[in-house]
Amino acid sequence: MNNTKRNAIISIVLIVCAIVYTFLVKTVDVKQIGPDNTSVGFATVNEAVASKLPFNETLYKVTKYLGYVSLAAVGAYGLVGLVQLIKRKSLIKVDREIIALGIFFVIVLALYVAFEIVIVNYRPVILDREVGVEASFPSSHTVLAVCVCTSIIMVNKKLFDKIKGIKLVNAIALLVLFATAIGRTLSGVHWISDIVGGIIISAALLMTFYTVISVKKEE
Repeated sequence: MNNTKRNAIISIVLIVCAIVYTFLVKTVDVKQIGPDNTSVGFATVNEAVASKLPFNETLYKVTKYLGYVSLAAVGAYGLVGLVQLIKRKSLIKVDREIIALGIFFVIVLALYVAFEIVIVNYRPVILDREVGVEASFPSSHTVLAVCVCTSIIMVNKKLFDKIKGIKLVNAIALLVLFATAIGRTLSGVHWISDIVGGIIISAALLMTFYTVISVKKEE
């Protein structure tokens, strides 16, 4: 079995795991433990962890702003693709990894919107009484940070590894990734199952992305 087939199989397994996990969150140990009696899956575990991690407004705000950093990275690499398109005067001549990255970002943002519409879990806290309960699964900031930061590191290693300062960019990306995931967990703004879900979904997306950009090596 070559690397591409192996990576594709791992991607499919992770996608299935993400789907199954989402189904389980929606159906297993569902109790009305959320604000305004909202129902929450994995209630026993979620309630136990939530009691140890009450809402922390400071960490919530820090991770909120870190989310803007991830979005800025999306814009920066979109600009890289635009510059390549202008200079090379053909979409075909744009690095395939950059094109794949752009498509990947669109998929991540589309999932972000989708889970705002299809509610799996609501937040354990109400941030704005006028808005009321808000979607919480998966942790969108965790998905955004993990997917964006990891994918740009992958692309950097393939295309820009010899550029001065790129190691610093990768280090900053890792810092944003871990700070967001850990900060979001400790902020108490999500159930722990939402954080875990964000990581599982991110792993599935990233493995699929890695499989796509690695195909060229097999040719």
